[in-house]
Amino acid sequence: MRLRDEGGFTLLEILVAMAVFALSSTALVASISGEINGTARIDEMFAASVVADNELAEFSLKGIWPSESWTSGEETFMGRTWYWRYHAVKTGDPSLVAVDIEVHADKDYKSSIAGLRTYVSR
Repeated sequence: MRLRDEGGFTLLEILVAMAVFALSSTALVASISGEINGTARIDEMFAASVVADNELAEFSLKGIWPSESWTSGEETFMGRTWYWRYHAVKTGDPSLVAVDIEVHADKDYKSSIAGLRTYVSR
């Protein structure tokens, strides 16, 4: 009696296929995880930029002449508290100053998430 060739896969071929699938799945999960983290960072930067824009707009509407020392405050936006601060930077024209604003996620102002500069004239 002769064994006939069934045409199936050997155990070694199945193990190699499973190893390739496991490696590619791991790479795919790592890639998706990186994308999710990147999207969260972009959302955070967008929200901080909106807070900075709003504070500069409010600052300009009030007609306040900024000082060179830091002025700080906090704002709640998108369910989160943001900590901002701004100060003036002298320019060559005494009637014009640059205003730098930074937005932070913590009260310690260690690392800014967003920063903007605008100019204010008297």
